[in-house]
Amino acid sequence: MTANELRQKYLEFFKSKGHSIIPSDSLIPENDPTVLFTTAGMHPLVPYLMGEKHPGGRRVANAQKCVRTGDIDEVGDNRHLTFFEMLGNWSFGDYFKREAIEWSWEFLTDKKWLGIDPKRLYVTVFKGNDDSPIDRFSIDIWQEQFAKAGIKAEICPYGAPINGNADFRIFPLPAKDNWWGPAGETGPCGPCTEMFYDVEPDRGPMRKTFDEEVDEFRVMEIWNDVFMEFNKTKEGKFEKLKQKNVDTGMGLERTIAVLSGKKDAFDSDVFYNIFNKIEQLSGKKYNDSENVTKAMRIIADHIKAATFIMGDDKGIAPSNTDQGYVVRRLIRRAIRYGKQIGITEKLWTKEVAKIVAHDFSGAYPELGRNIDFIINNLKEEEEKFGKTLERGLKEFEKVLSVDGVTGAEAFDLYQTYGFPIEMTKELAAENGVKVDEKGFEDELKKHQELSRTASAGKFKGGLADASEETKRLHTAAHLLLASLRKVLGEHVIQKGSNITAERLRFDFSHPEKMTDEQKQEVEKLVNEAIEKNLPVYCEEMSLEEAKRQNAMGVFESKYGERVKVYTIGEGENMFSKEICGGPHVEKTGALGKFKIKKEESSSAGVRRIKAVLE
Repeated sequence: MTANELRQKYLEFFKSKGHSIIPSDSLIPENDPTVLFTTAGMHPLVPYLMGEKHPGGRRVANAQKCVRTGDIDEVGDNRHLTFFEMLGNWSFGDYFKREAIEWSWEFLTDKKWLGIDPKRLYVTVFKGNDDSPIDRFSIDIWQEQFAKAGIKAEICPYGAPINGNADFRIFPLPAKDNWWGPAGETGPCGPCTEMFYDVEPDRGPMRKTFDEEVDEFRVMEIWNDVFMEFNKTKEGKFEKLKQKNVDTGMGLERTIAVLSGKKDAFDSDVFYNIFNKIEQLSGKKYNDSENVTKAMRIIADHIKAATFIMGDDKGIAPSNTDQGYVVRRLIRRAIRYGKQIGITEKLWTKEVAKIVAHDFSGAYPELGRNIDFIINNLKEEEEKFGKTLERGLKEFEKVLSVDGVTGAEAFDLYQTYGFPIEMTKELAAENGVKVDEKGFEDELKKHQELSRTASAGKFKGGLADASEETKRLHTAAHLLLASLRKVLGEHVIQKGSNITAERLRFDFSHPEKMTDEQKQEVEKLVNEAIEKNLPVYCEEMSLEEAKRQNAMGVFESKYGERVKVYTIGEGENMFSKEICGGPHVEKTGALGKFKIKKEESSSAGVRRIKAVLE
């Protein structure tokens, strides 16, 4: 089965079950400073899991672009990916456990859909703890499904070996395995049930514990149904949500591989054309050796991930901070592994990116729209890194000793030769020594040149943590965009924003530095709108109607057929009209005084404003 076939079947199935099909959201989360990228399909949907009304209704499904940076060092094995697609369906206070499980079974086993042999399926459920009891209801529903295929589906005691018992189909596991969320320290969460597929039934009956069979890749997870009925508070308590939600996730790449009898997430049409191009560039074959296979996996994953991040409509370019730092790290790591397998062609990364854009622009048209931005940034980054890589590797050899690499040496490699600390650590590990990371961080603090947030990829909180300060700054962002367009011109569109409880960071298209007079005029317009205490209205309408009303909608590809439009002011006092998901204040008078603290370059053709409300 191809990626396009699986994606299409999944969305068709859930459309037949009354779900609105919504497009993938941006890879760059809006107004959530606690995470660099969208890491799961549920991340953009947290407000609706908490009770806000979704324009698409109470049932939605989509294929969501995701990036997870915590596993970058693991990429190269058979299953870790930086970029992946998550197929998901959601119920916002509509259906719950019975429908979710029954539909999972139907989609997996019905010959009209995936047609999996039920004998190759196993499921896990939450075994309970002090906060929530064992998920007996899910067990009962699963036993009903297996009975349809003539399978008894007994419960295997936790930690017990399977010992060849083919009736053991349901495995209660603890919270570390079968409790999902919250996405951060607080927010929606709940027990989950996961579906696993036996990839090697020819090996005969399973005899070890379920955990051991998973660790040895005998069974692999293909789907997770999460039943979000709790909200974790800042005090660590679990309160019942006002609505019961379903949040599911099926990893597209892994599922295709598993259904094809593979144990390798890279062994599918998602990567074949990319590997072919890398083979052409290197003169090596993918299976030449373990080292070549690992290097090609890293190159394919990293260039694909960087292409999707740069190809997002929010236009992230390589840099030394935040998301841009991750892009830089991915590209430079790919270049280093390209060198290891003999790629000598200059500016080769763009050739791999072209394959990614070609293969995926049907499902994600933004890659086609933004291909020039992708190619130009890859060329520029490769030229920059190429100039310093050779000298940097020589310098690394000089500083390398049996005692490892000092913090000052690691920082010099970063500052002078553009080596991310992760690359220095990798090189040191390959030579059997360590890097003084604390010393490096101390040097870093002195120079204030790098955001550690970016390399750590932290995920501490979600949109559920939206405070009143966040709402105020989010509303101020609407006033800022409208004011910038009045002062600078209608070429100005939003290119991204990042909001904390203390400040607003706003990226917008503009070719040159703003003058002091322009900044003062923008401040004046925003503060006049605040002083008028304008009302903030929200209306649901079709995307076409929103366009007819000239509502600003910068990242159109993420919107579904119905959208929310926020209007600030009315009649001749109407100040702003934007497609947006929220959250907002009810009147602008609640904002206080708006002040621009800094205006600077973000990337080519994009400026950045940092502002506060006093």
